[in-house]
Amino acid sequence: MTEFLLSVHVLVAIVTVGSITVAASMFPRTALRACGGGEEPDGRSEGTGTAVLLHRVCTGYAVAGVVVPVFGIATGAQLGVLTDAWLIVSLVLTVAAAALLGLAVLPGQRRLLALAEGAATEEEARPTASRLSMTTGMFNVLWAVVVVLMIVRPGSTTGA
Repeated sequence: MTEFLLSVHVLVAIVTVGSITVAASMFPRTALRACGGGEEPDGRSEGTGTAVLLHRVCTGYAVAGVVVPVFGIATGAQLGVLTDAWLIVSLVLTVAAAALLGLAVLPGQRRLLALAEGAATEEEARPTASRLSMTTGMFNVLWAVVVVLMIVRPGSTTGA
């Protein structure tokens, strides 16, 4: 059973968190380009459709990503490591990353999309895009640390 739980945990993490980190990283530049670009045949700014798609990827996979800690906790319970420091730190960082995504990254994407769809210039949107890029970078670093903790498992008695 442990192998199944761990497999689901890792696969869902790769698909959801990987997709979010890539899409969120691409979003600010794409949305900024939409603010400064020409028009497409549907009347949208050039690049707005791509920015909308990237935002949908981030939102959809954020919802699906809830499965990652659920299966991670189940795996940790099976292995008897729920009280290990590396797992507790990983869970805290996961909660921080989820909060950053839900409270800063996704709302920042919505603000930047509103600017792009409201025909804001690239100069007007640049401060919002810069803040969003920084926040997205912090989100990505949190996940990188969680991945390292999951692999290295400092102080683990399960034999890393």
